Amino acid sequence: MAHTYAVVLAAGQGTRMKSKLYKVLHPVCGKPMVEHVVDHIQAIGVERIVTIVGHGAEKVKDQLGSRSEYALQEQQLGTAHAVLQANAALGKLAGTTLVICGDTPLIRPETMKALLAHHQETSAKATILTGIPEDPTGYGRILRNAEGRVERIVEQKDASADEQQVKEINSGTYCFDNEALFAALKLVKNDNSQGEFYLPDVIEILKSQGNIVSAFATDDFEETLGVNDRVALSQAETLMRKRIIEKHMRNGVTIINPANTYISSDAIIGSDTVLQPGVMIEGASEVGEDCLIGPNSQITNSKIGHRTTVHSSVVTESVIGEDTAVGPFAHIRPNSEIGNEAKIGNFVEIKKTKLGNQSKVSHLSYIGDADVGERVNIGCGTITVNYDGKNKFLTTIEDDSFVGCNSNLVAPVKIGQGAYVAAGSTITKDVPAQSLSIARARQENKEGYAQKLKLK
Repeated sequence: MAHTYAVVLAAGQGTRMKSKLYKVLHPVCGKPMVEHVVDHIQAIGVERIVTIVGHGAEKVKDQLGSRSEYALQEQQLGTAHAVLQANAALGKLAGTTLVICGDTPLIRPETMKALLAHHQETSAKATILTGIPEDPTGYGRILRNAEGRVERIVEQKDASADEQQVKEINSGTYCFDNEALFAALKLVKNDNSQGEFYLPDVIEILKSQGNIVSAFATDDFEETLGVNDRVALSQAETLMRKRIIEKHMRNGVTIINPANTYISSDAIIGSDTVLQPGVMIEGASEVGEDCLIGPNSQITNSKIGHRTTVHSSVVTESVIGEDTAVGPFAHIRPNSEIGNEAKIGNFVEIKKTKLGNQSKVSHLSYIGDADVGERVNIGCGTITVNYDGKNKFLTTIEDDSFVGCNSNLVAPVKIGQGAYVAAGSTITKDVPAQSLSIARARQENKEGYAQKLKLK
């Protein structure tokens, strides 16, 4: 394949979104639209990507980082003017350039690759990605000649009655011979009602010069959807979510209620894992094989090991080992690492803690800023008192220790290997290995006290 480049149009403000967030940064399945576009371009091996930025330029650059070069369109004077801003980066290069909008997150890498291949096979100077909707009203129509080559694009308002019967429409995504593109861009005029320079005019210029203009029709019109408002954003979310869920089901994941399950585009899920209704798997999460993710669980940027159950719980930016049980109603906060064959029970909160293999925190406990060894049992109602109002401190609980119910471990403190903490204790000093620590007030019974109260 010849040298290939891409120009991503991402300079428009997106006023119809009615949002403080720059349009192409609105997420679809947990990822900004423009990032989906760049991901798909990178997947086909394009050599250079130039993203045209305008409103919110710095935020787009922060999102995409070094994955793209950038060109600034200071004034939004139309799509042809936007592409022309890439002239300094690409204008003198030979090859093929894909021009695509940053608000079209559904166009697949396979479609982009097929478009490029068709462009080269037909020796065209320009190739238009087209679609065939059931109702083409409002779209520019593609008019072809007897050989199937594009004669022109006619807008809805300019189309005759016969031309309006044509269903093939312009998606707004193109391939161009790079040198021909930038030469033609300099000839585009803005003598229209909006006073803007339109990219489709390049097609007319190339045709007038006797060049071949081709079109490639995608089999799936829905993937050409451009997002201009919140309604279209919701449609894109629905379509991409369906695509993602079907991919996982075909790869061996059981999804009980696909209409009520949300999976990010970057998530990895192993075969024979079951997702029950209401599950949300967000960000770059990875769920192993043979897992059960119970109803209404939310897993964000986390890794779940094989054969682990997460039941009606929240796991954020953490790692959970294999053969482990979490929940119901547990909260695993960021920077936690739960070992293999461990148990985190109902109404347990874990934060910035390492919990070793086969250790248990079965119910109603808060374990924060802690290093817990293997085979440790932490009783109901235990709290690591990690914060003094200014600083956080570490609690260390070594292997094979037992912490009784309703214990307060006031950090910094260390429970030695094999030690016992009696129920109801408040531990402020280190407990030596193999010791029993009792830190509670001595019980005193006052016999007959209740009867005396009644006589008063």
